[in-house]
Amino acid sequence: MMIRLRTTNRDLNMFSSKLPDVGTTIFSVMTALANEVGAVNLSQGFPDYPANAELAELLSRAAADGHNQYAPMPGLLALREAVAEKYAAVFGVDVDPVHEITITPGGTAALTTAIAAVVRSGQEVIVFE
Repeated sequence: MMIRLRTTNRDLNMFSSKLPDVGTTIFSVMTALANEVGAVNLSQGFPDYPANAELAELLSRAAADGHNQYAPMPGLLALREAVAEKYAAVFGVDVDPVHEITITPGGTAALTTAIAAVVRSGQEVIVFE
């Protein structure tokens, strides 16, 4: 049995978009520029070249060994410890990998996490362009 749902414009307008009239995104602009000059496109996290064979093998082995779940929210402890060691070696400053290091899946998530850590509901944030 097939049920057809009818939707009217009035039904659709009851939800307001958080992104009205977004227009062209920076990702589209950067992709076009990268294509124009033959540059490697790092704007969206999708490389336009094949994966390194050794890396592909290591990823395959990791998945086969059961390493295929989400990492803990702050990142894997072993990675945070390695970052802390590197930071100490490069900058001569000790950081606590448990309380002072968070691994994020990219720059946007890092900025969001940092802002969410210090800005409370109702506070004002000023962004300089």
